[in-house]
Amino acid sequence: MTAEQPLTHLDAAGQARMVDVSGKDVTARSATATGTVLLSSEAVTALRSGAVPKGDALAVARIAGIQGAKRTPELIPLCHPIGLHAVAVDLQVADHGVLIRSTVRTADRTGVEMEALTAVSVAALTLIDMVKAVDPAAVITDVQVEEKAGGKSGRWQRGPAEHPADLSGGRP
Repeated sequence: MTAEQPLTHLDAAGQARMVDVSGKDVTARSATATGTVLLSSEAVTALRSGAVPKGDALAVARIAGIQGAKRTPELIPLCHPIGLHAVAVDLQVADHGVLIRSTVRTADRTGVEMEALTAVSVAALTLIDMVKAVDPAAVITDVQVEEKAGGKSGRWQRGPAEHPADLSGGRP
């Protein structure tokens, strides 16, 4: 941030504050986030065959992710409570684990990046809870915003150079 652009979550005394968005226009906004849960081959096999001891891990993780997005302002202290109009959480089983993608939409005065990130994070945590009997060493990795749209700043999309890790590999 430059002198012309002060940190928005700090007041003049340097204290944390919630940003006043009341003067912003209500616009359609969306954000997509992704993350990966790295799993053992045994856990992947259990997910693919429906043999996870606790039940349908993917369905439970999907619902948990949606619920997490809705609870974001309770978890992130300076996050605005906003009305969410759509939350999608998709989980795809891959050879190395589960890829999670969430897209969140609203028409409001502030974006939904934190809600999309929370949806992915809560889905990943729930997935680990569901498969921990099969794979106690599961790892959550690469939770990140992929794109966002709406508001004054318009559209932003992560470029190839901005990906911190290769998602095609297996567990470290």
